Amino acid sequence: MSLSTQLVKYQAQVKIALEHWLPSADIEPTHLHEAMRYAVLGEGKRIRPVLVYACGEAFGVEHNALDACASAVEMIHAYSLVHDDLPAMDDDDLRRGRPTLHKQFDEATAILAGDALQALAFHVLANDPAIVVDAGQRIQMIDTLALASGSVGMAGGQAIDLASVGKSLNLAELENMHMHKTGALIRASVELGALCLQDVDQQRFAKVSKYANCIGLAFQVQDDILDIESDTETLGKPQGSDIARNKPTYPNLLGLDGARETARKLHAEAIDCLQEFDEKADTLRMITDYIVQRNK
Repeated sequence: MSLSTQLVKYQAQVKIALEHWLPSADIEPTHLHEAMRYAVLGEGKRIRPVLVYACGEAFGVEHNALDACASAVEMIHAYSLVHDDLPAMDDDDLRRGRPTLHKQFDEATAILAGDALQALAFHVLANDPAIVVDAGQRIQMIDTLALASGSVGMAGGQAIDLASVGKSLNLAELENMHMHKTGALIRASVELGALCLQDVDQQRFAKVSKYANCIGLAFQVQDDILDIESDTETLGKPQGSDIARNKPTYPNLLGLDGARETARKLHAEAIDCLQEFDEKADTLRMITDYIVQRNK
């Protein structure tokens, strides 16, 4: 099965799951619920929930047992985008080819929608009956997503990013920033897919965790390249925004050729991590190719 077919299947599956968990726009407070749905249900690549499904598939987990984790990571990702786009952060007008949430609604609603989505993600993990692992492993799943979202994960990475504007970072500092800002939630997505299997093999778990670190960095390297080479219409967000804000990037530090070579090395390392997995991990392999070949 091709990656495009798999993506369509997984994207459709997580959309159904998200529709189930998100409050209806006709339930009070209607304005807030409408904003939450706007943030989550818009068009997007859904890479993080796709990774949940793909990793679960590699470990032989039934797909319906993965819906909660896929929904939770997409809610966390959507909340982070809503808050990142705010005037106090990146001050962006476009996201996924349409107005950012604070432009479509207002800043206060955007803050509340992000807060509510973050809380809802953990409610989903705590309560979904299709998760078949024991209570201890369910707590580990919740802890995995919490750490990836907080000050030692995504939020901490955004703080480092904001503090780095206009500064010169070395390669290790840039990698550290992106391991937190982008990589933490990608790693959590992969780990959650594996944790949906009771008594998961720890050696194989470590391999997919390392795989996730590689593709998380590769994803950011390719994002930095596209910020230079692509255009606003293709990206669905302002092209050149990182340059305009004087943000440190891989092309800025390594040059475009150096950034492309870094992406290629990370791709090879990620594929190597999957050597002991059979064909059930082929979607993970195809995702690795997609991350470094995508144009948006």
